[in-house]
Amino acid sequence: MLKVGDQAPAFTLFSSDKKEVKLEDFQGQNVVLLFFPLAFTSVCTTELCNMRDDIAFYQGLNAQILGLSVDSLFTLAKFKEEQHLNFPLLSDFNKTISTAYGALYPKFGFGMEGVSKRAAFVIDGNGTIQYAEVLENAGEMPNFANVKAALAALN
Repeated sequence: MLKVGDQAPAFTLFSSDKKEVKLEDFQGQNVVLLFFPLAFTSVCTTELCNMRDDIAFYQGLNAQILGLSVDSLFTLAKFKEEQHLNFPLLSDFNKTISTAYGALYPKFGFGMEGVSKRAAFVIDGNGTIQYAEVLENAGEMPNFANVKAALAALN
């Protein structure tokens, strides 16, 4: 399990815009990395739309929001379009990053295996984890007050 003070595992994933996105692309900038189980589900939609609606707060703290799930980049593109999301969605289709961050359900509902857990990480501009929350219950939301407090402490 990753914890505050650990170096965030590096990643290179494709976004819903079919572009490679690397954690190192955000060196010098804070990152809010949000793992979510599945696009188009109710809690995931609520979570990401809340981030969309509050993006000015995060931008004011030099933070880039990145959403990540095991959905294909094509599914994520449709989800992003329909929900008017204003931050990148990354496809961890091969489940390597969800595994590296300890945010993968081995078994999920409906017989699915290998679905991202709901999780929130704040990573500072040096790649160090400043906040880590991995939820076992996919119906719960990360504690966004704590995410915001961790970001505020960095500025």
